[in-house]
Amino acid sequence: MTKNNLITKIVWVIIFGIAMAFVESAVVVYLRAIFYPGGFKFPLETMDDYKIFIEVMREIATIFMLLSIAYLAGKKFWERFAYFMLSFGVWDIFYYVWLKALLDWPSTVFEWDILYLIPLPWIGPVVAPVSIAILMIIFSIMIARSFQKGDDFRPGLISHVLALAGAMLILYSFMCDTGATLHRQMPKPYKYELLIIGDILFMAAFLISYLKTKRNV
Repeated sequence: MTKNNLITKIVWVIIFGIAMAFVESAVVVYLRAIFYPGGFKFPLETMDDYKIFIEVMREIATIFMLLSIAYLAGKKFWERFAYFMLSFGVWDIFYYVWLKALLDWPSTVFEWDILYLIPLPWIGPVVAPVSIAILMIIFSIMIARSFQKGDDFRPGLISHVLALAGAMLILYSFMCDTGATLHRQMPKPYKYELLIIGDILFMAAFLISYLKTKRNV
């Protein structure tokens, strides 16, 4: 793959992520007009089971959309995974960019939001998913560049363990407050220490694999 082809792929994946983020933010504008006409805030409003089912299916559909663009952009598994991370990271960040443009929300990156619904509702300050999205974008471009240069990026066991540990810590930080997510209570203080440790573990997992790839060239 030439450098120009790589740039073209990255640009189009980014454009896809930005456009998809607008579609999702537009849906949220309508949902907030229905359920939070006075502005989004905690405690959460109750939704009936049918609307929750639709929201869950919409979230599943977005993941399949991201997987589809990644499959088309890459050839090998980890190259496709890189493009998935790129589209996911861009989508996540621009989702909040569009909400800011459309609703002037969030007022700060420390505003709380509903992040995801599977398998339990995820909640947390905006800065949490955005920090992960930034790492995903950086890592994905570095991996894509390594494949463009002919390197075969392939994480080892240690990287898998570190990444899994980081993911579990961050997921726990999003889902542990079941009082706020399931029982309409105000959120407890967010566990930033879990986010920081999780981000560090993600960085360690990536750097170990990336540097190992470079040494094996």
